[in-house]
Amino acid sequence: MTNNDKPKDGSEEPRPASPRGRQASRQAPQPVESRPRRYMVAALPQPHPAAPGAAAPALDGDTVRRLLEDDPEVRVLRRLRGTAGNPGAQAPGFPAVVVAEMTAEHVEALRRQYPQLYFERDRLLTYSDVPQPPRRRRPAPAVVPPGVESTFAFLIRDADGTPLPGASVLVTGHGWPAQTSTGADGRAVVTMVGETPESITGVTVRPRSGYWSVHIDRPALSTTRDNLIEPMRLSETFGGFPGKQVFGWGQQAMNLDRLPPTLRGAGVRIAIIDSGADVRHPDLRDRVRAGVDLVGGAPDGWSVDAAYHGSHCAAVVSGADDGRGVVGFAVEAEVHACKIFPGGRFSDLIEALDYCIEQRIDVVNLSLASRHQSPLVAAKIEQAREAGVACVVAAGNDGGPVGFPGILSGVLTVAAVGKADAFPPGTAHEAEIRGPVTGDGYFSPRFTCHGPEIDVCAPGVAVLSAVPPDGYAALDGTSMAAPHVAGLAALVLAHHGDFRGPFSGRDARRVDHLFHIIRSSCVPLNLGDLHRTGAGMPNALRALAPALAQITPEPIEAGTLLGQLTAEMTGAGLLASADWGPGGDSGHTVHGGQAGPGVQPGMAPQAAAYSAGTTANGPVPGGLVTGGPRGRATATGGGVPPDQGGAPGGAGTRGKRGGTAAARPYATGPGGSRTPGGAAGDVPAGPRTANGTPTAGPGPVGGEQAAMAWLTEEMRAAGLLGEDPADPVE
Repeated sequence: MTNNDKPKDGSEEPRPASPRGRQASRQAPQPVESRPRRYMVAALPQPHPAAPGAAAPALDGDTVRRLLEDDPEVRVLRRLRGTAGNPGAQAPGFPAVVVAEMTAEHVEALRRQYPQLYFERDRLLTYSDVPQPPRRRRPAPAVVPPGVESTFAFLIRDADGTPLPGASVLVTGHGWPAQTSTGADGRAVVTMVGETPESITGVTVRPRSGYWSVHIDRPALSTTRDNLIEPMRLSETFGGFPGKQVFGWGQQAMNLDRLPPTLRGAGVRIAIIDSGADVRHPDLRDRVRAGVDLVGGAPDGWSVDAAYHGSHCAAVVSGADDGRGVVGFAVEAEVHACKIFPGGRFSDLIEALDYCIEQRIDVVNLSLASRHQSPLVAAKIEQAREAGVACVVAAGNDGGPVGFPGILSGVLTVAAVGKADAFPPGTAHEAEIRGPVTGDGYFSPRFTCHGPEIDVCAPGVAVLSAVPPDGYAALDGTSMAAPHVAGLAALVLAHHGDFRGPFSGRDARRVDHLFHIIRSSCVPLNLGDLHRTGAGMPNALRALAPALAQITPEPIEAGTLLGQLTAEMTGAGLLASADWGPGGDSGHTVHGGQAGPGVQPGMAPQAAAYSAGTTANGPVPGGLVTGGPRGRATATGGGVPPDQGGAPGGAGTRGKRGGTAAARPYATGPGGSRTPGGAAGDVPAGPRTANGTPTAGPGPVGGEQAAMAWLTEEMRAAGLLGEDPADPVE
């Protein structure tokens, strides 16, 4: 009997033991044997035909559980309760499932004895991120040469000499790769059997947070000294980050940054089935408010994320719009975290989907995959679809065919794409570039799974998002692509009129129509293989075009509008208060009767205009743009941003709450500004609203034209326009 088996009744005096001795007693030698396999066992929904001459009565869930609990060769782990089918749904109810461990031989014996039972392996699921960059496909030697090994010491620090603890170091050669992580001093040691310094094909370093990864092909490594690698800080690429909020390149590509600030996903529930979501992070605090821990069963276990994976996905979907860090798609949606990793299995996924059905979740993000299929999981996903739960699934990352459950017809399967200017050279992201590359720099990465099951593609290379406890990392994977689409799906459900009308019911029609809208919004990407991109990259402006068309301006009289424009010009120093007034008075009053100031002494008209915030917003190097919170736009204000369009999306900024109109690309002054995003065909032309979107009715066109004519003359008089400009508004 070992110490762990002794009764803790105080009958034996404890002996003082050194940590070394205590460790030895707990780790007494034990023969290594094969583990039993884990199975999901259920009674078949219909009576199974009995063997000739044998009776096979139907079994219910309780009978199955008792039968297995009484079997000495079976270890019952837990039971998943059965659920009835949805009224009017085509999918039948889901049977109760017993999760148990046993040998494969015993399973065969039970199958012969109880033909009414269904047995399915409860297999492990994997994250859909990229564990390592693609290596050269060289066959490993059948036998490792005896006595040949190499030891490499690495020192990982930044340019300032600060060591990076916890950084992952991966070394690949002709044989098996080796992986380790750095200690508190930033050092790591790797010993590789059968390798020499000349046979090493690559080294990849992935810091936990705050830095870009590093990938070196054919590195010149030393076995006698530290091999120094210095990753670059994220803030070197994105100035002021994380103190200054940025939009990811993927959000720009999908035109999220062109949406009006009123479209924020309020009222929609999203579930992230992953490794939890760390609510200590500023971008997740008060954003992820509920969940379930299916790993440890702790009441708040869902709020802890040791794998960093679920937090990254959650911030892409709904990161806080607080002026710092990153910002998500649906910042006002209700987010739930269903924790099934590490160690997630099919049975955990079934239980998590049950939670989503019970909680009336609208959109589920599944950044996971398996090379094996599960009829039980497929049945549960179909039951969720019949209950109005839309599952957005990552395609997988081994570069092969689409994984499960992405192959199912009732889900929306997402592949990954990258953009060549979204990351610095020399990173692991660069190693994923696979030709062809479009003129805009888009490419299909090596890792993304592909096949006819791909519905759409989304940004999945160098995706910047939150990781615990308060950091940020740029990660690769279809895991990162799926949350982009899940976030857009939440916006469509919240703001598209169809889901308040003919598709308001929680049923399969609702899910199918949502997926149809997302596929129809896509901008095709010509990357040589439709099986890698599907319909293309979803476009938020196209998906939400009906919602944008419903935004109407507040009626405003032409005189009031001219008065507001006068005040704006006066405040900018372009017009002295005594120069001109709406009624010809020398001392006109506007905005509640307060006199507008004149031109400030020593300030040129151009300088005054710039100080008023009328400079154009442009892209920030590195593929991201900076900006503040997605604040509410006002109808007044000057400054019309230049066309920043492009397909699928271009660069732009999101203005801060209460900022100037020029800082808000979706807020325009009076008149016919260009469509947000600038992409032809995104939304129809016509009169614009305060947010720059088409109106449902004619609007105060006459007043706007008169106001713009006056504004043009004032700008020309101030020297900001030529005598006969081609486009007087810009």
